[in-house]
Amino acid sequence: MNQRRSNIELLRIISMAMVVMVHLDCAALGYPSTSGSLMSVSATDWWKLTVESIVIIGVNCFTLISGYFGIKARWSGFVRLTAQCLVYSVGIYTVLSLTGLIPWSWDEWVESWMVYTHTDLWYVPAYLCLWLISPWLNTAAAQIPRRQFGTALGAFILFNIWAGWIWEGAFNAYGYTAMQLIMMYLIGRYISLYIPFSKVSTARRRMVAFAVYLLCTAAITVTAVYIGPLKAFAYNSPLVIASSIAFFILFTTLHIQSKAINRIAAGAFAVYLIHKNPYIWGGIIKPLCLRMWHECDLAGYTLFAIGMTTVTYLACSAIDLGRQWLFRQFESAGRNKIKV
Repeated sequence: MNQRRSNIELLRIISMAMVVMVHLDCAALGYPSTSGSLMSVSATDWWKLTVESIVIIGVNCFTLISGYFGIKARWSGFVRLTAQCLVYSVGIYTVLSLTGLIPWSWDEWVESWMVYTHTDLWYVPAYLCLWLISPWLNTAAAQIPRRQFGTALGAFILFNIWAGWIWEGAFNAYGYTAMQLIMMYLIGRYISLYIPFSKVSTARRRMVAFAVYLLCTAAITVTAVYIGPLKAFAYNSPLVIASSIAFFILFTTLHIQSKAINRIAAGAFAVYLIHKNPYIWGGIIKPLCLRMWHECDLAGYTLFAIGMTTVTYLACSAIDLGRQWLFRQFESAGRNKIKV
């Protein structure tokens, strides 16, 4: 097995931390009301808009990583993905019910097993769709000529922006769909196959990527005042897409190799599955965020959000280390049984 590239694994960690921060910001506190005037935006609303603009790229970057390396769709991978989702969906509901923290319901317990259909976690079924069609996407990306791939991808991106983002087509109105993941995955494949990073100095690439990210972040913040936060922070917004790509390219300029980073990054998806579980999110995290928002000033809530993001990631990642160990024991026992 090839050793994971720690610079991209670090991006995986930061991308998931951004997802957590998005949830601690507008997902928990609500979007600010904007009247189309910069002068009418309060300090608290500027805080929400700025933080959201900085971290809204988390989901897109997470998917770009999958596209950059390419999903290896094997049935063993499907089993692992499904089992991981089930462990946290069924496990959290069962534990909370048995401890009396939530009332027991057979209907809800049965629904907790339906991780691809009865779930509040939109990314899970959307990612499954991407996983299922990834062999065709990989084959097409590898076999069609570069110009044809680039033309088709450009048209696909424009269609998503025009028909989806601008006109809010139901197939991808705000980017919370499998269509969005497919688009970002293909962008990642194109970058991996055809962007000649070696022709541009690392320093220049880093400077340009960081400048584009900062400019897009500022533009997203200001745009949110005029067109509304929901549309400005859509994953298929052209500014959000550009910001995501720039941030991804920024991390390709780093040269890091760390077992610790790779180990922590392995639990990134579990962070999403655990903290956004409806009972954890709705029963613990969101009420805590609302209470802290009303009790703290902006500096205080900023420190709380950073600390909460860090603790959430590390705690969920630590829990997932146990899950990974348990899965390895089952897999090892299965292989030994087959040999016997």
